[in-house]
Amino acid sequence: ICPIGTFSFPSFNNKTTFNGSFYYCRICRNCQGILERLNAGEVVIGDGGFVFALEKRGYVKAGPWTPEAAAEYPEAVRQLHREFLRAGANVMQTFTFYASDDKLENRGNKLSFTGAQINEAACDLARQVANEGDALVAGGVCQTPSYLSCKSEADVKAIFKKQLDVFVKKNVDFLIAEYFEHVEEAVWAVEVLKETGKPVAACLCIGPEGDMHGVSPGECAVRLVKAGAQIVGVNCHFDPMTCVKAVKLMKEGVEKAGLKAHYMVQPLAYHTPDCNCQGFIDLPEFPFGLEPRILTRWDMHKYAREAYNVGIRFIGGCCGFEPYHIRAVAEELAAERGIMPAGSEKHGMWGAGLEMHTKPWVRARARRDYWENLKPASGRPLCPSLATPDSWGVTKGHADLMQQKEATSKDQLKQLFDRSKSH
Repeated sequence: ICPIGTFSFPSFNNKTTFNGSFYYCRICRNCQGILERLNAGEVVIGDGGFVFALEKRGYVKAGPWTPEAAAEYPEAVRQLHREFLRAGANVMQTFTFYASDDKLENRGNKLSFTGAQINEAACDLARQVANEGDALVAGGVCQTPSYLSCKSEADVKAIFKKQLDVFVKKNVDFLIAEYFEHVEEAVWAVEVLKETGKPVAACLCIGPEGDMHGVSPGECAVRLVKAGAQIVGVNCHFDPMTCVKAVKLMKEGVEKAGLKAHYMVQPLAYHTPDCNCQGFIDLPEFPFGLEPRILTRWDMHKYAREAYNVGIRFIGGCCGFEPYHIRAVAEELAAERGIMPAGSEKHGMWGAGLEMHTKPWVRARARRDYWENLKPASGRPLCPSLATPDSWGVTKGHADLMQQKEATSKDQLKQLFDRSKSH
């Protein structure tokens, strides 16, 4: 019985994890906020990467990576939300990555829509699709060019506040501060977001080495929790297992400090064993040659299980994650969640659908041990197994990172080209 609604279900597939005296139904959203779900032990599945997916589809411009598509091409954004929902995601994150005014105006980017229009459109699209299923809407903010340019705490917080006003107006279910390279800026974001009274999650784009100023994952997590984040973790920049390792270190730090939090992870869908502390943006393949590094759906099964085993209960994806990757996460954790994603209707577990293939040697692959033990070939005879990352050694405070509204000039580009050759 739902403690607020009037629904009861005899089938386990129609209810979430048992919590004390109640099974929380999947209809009454009032009793299913993000913290209630996590407190009840439910596994929450996040969605995947929007900027990379929509860039490939022709709706986002690489470089700025800004989300004007929410206003320009709403059907493209809506459809991607819908595909992630069908794959098993029960959080629809607003497509507001880099939707702060200072980023929208950065490097000569010309827009036909205001930041407020983009953020409002993104909230509406996420809510529309969330209402089609068992999903919550999360409003997201991320790092700002203003912070990299050494603007004041007040200036940076004002940028977050402007986005936040839209999220409050549109009544998103909870808030996520994500993709922060420096814990200091993430703390500022959390301090602004918590003023709404809504649940706050905070993710850094760091690996086990910590943030760009060397603050360890454990210390980063402690600072975020003390600032008011109820959910902490990492997203982007690194592959799933690296991100899980970083969140495990965060969890250990929080527990050692005598604090409590929930944990989330939303990694890349790319293998990054050769990355340094700044992650995949240092790889020479970034962003247009990353396809050889893509994880298979079977890799995602391993990722989901490893994340669950270390105590992470909010599990999703970031750049490179397509709906089939999220479906694999949802399928791996179907027993724990008590439900299979709708997208599994067309997907046999562990290749079972291949039993119907016309070729016998393909039918012979319709088994778990085949796909679980496969070592995929790249098919690229001249492709090295690892790359040498660009390590320019610059971070917040360096002159090279002072942002500008004008497009990069030819002289500036020439200087960058020359420096790149020396690396």
